[in-house]
Amino acid sequence: MESLSGLNAFVKAAQLGSFVAAADRLGVSPSAIGKSIARLEGSLGVSLFNRSTRSLSLTEEGQLFFERSQRIVAELEEAEQELSKLMAAPRGRLRLSFPAIGYHLLLPLLPGFTRQYPEIELDLDFNDRMVDVIGEGYDAVLRSGEFADSRLKARRMGGFRFRVVGSVSYLRQHGMPRVPADLAQHTCLLYRFSGNGQIQPWQFDGGKEVPQTPSGKLVFNNLEAQISAARRGLGLIYVPDFAVADALQSGELCSVLDDCIGAGGQFSLLWPGNRHLLPKLRVLIDYLAEHIALSQ
Repeated sequence: MESLSGLNAFVKAAQLGSFVAAADRLGVSPSAIGKSIARLEGSLGVSLFNRSTRSLSLTEEGQLFFERSQRIVAELEEAEQELSKLMAAPRGRLRLSFPAIGYHLLLPLLPGFTRQYPEIELDLDFNDRMVDVIGEGYDAVLRSGEFADSRLKARRMGGFRFRVVGSVSYLRQHGMPRVPADLAQHTCLLYRFSGNGQIQPWQFDGGKEVPQTPSGKLVFNNLEAQISAARRGLGLIYVPDFAVADALQSGELCSVLDDCIGAGGQFSLLWPGNRHLLPKLRVLIDYLAEHIALSQ
């Protein structure tokens, strides 16, 4: 079967009644139109046009083929127009994956993004499972730490650090730890990763009488429950700063041992490197990079 360009040449010549007019419409030479249609006829094994020096008309077989072909070409042109619109403006659906705690970063940014780009639809997945970005059809994922997948492109979004925090009532009752070793005298609320079952380590700078991760009678696999418990005065927690930013700003929670903690991380947005960067994804990447950096 001749290529789509040959099909398009045939339809335009049939519609306009002239190879010259078809060539002018498609931006090629009349001889190129004639050769393309001749190859199409050879592929089909029929003559599509009655040719004379004065006129060009469809054969019976050509008329039958034209009735079907013009619908195909019209649909292709419509698809090209829709794709051009898609490429010209940010619109369409984006399927995104974030860490379970990522909504602390994302939700404050959503009102501004949706106002600026009302034609973009966001399908958001918040969990700590390491999704297969390409295999599961995600447009982009936000992840912390190092990654080693040559199929993905990445852009750094901003950093974070950990904090030990507790409620005012808890610290008033139990006192303020001055060095990490003081945590042995405190109630520490621990976090267990749901993915691998390991306890989140509490990491402190060297030379600060560094203890092992403190023991605790309460272990959580949900960050919101852990933060809620700290707000209720049940103990101290070790969490990323962005997860408790509002509570720290309002004074509901207080940060301790700040000069002993250097641990932190870096967020990056990853997306399939083998795909063209559509406007809808490009504006999301730029928006998150700018606004997450400003929120640090």
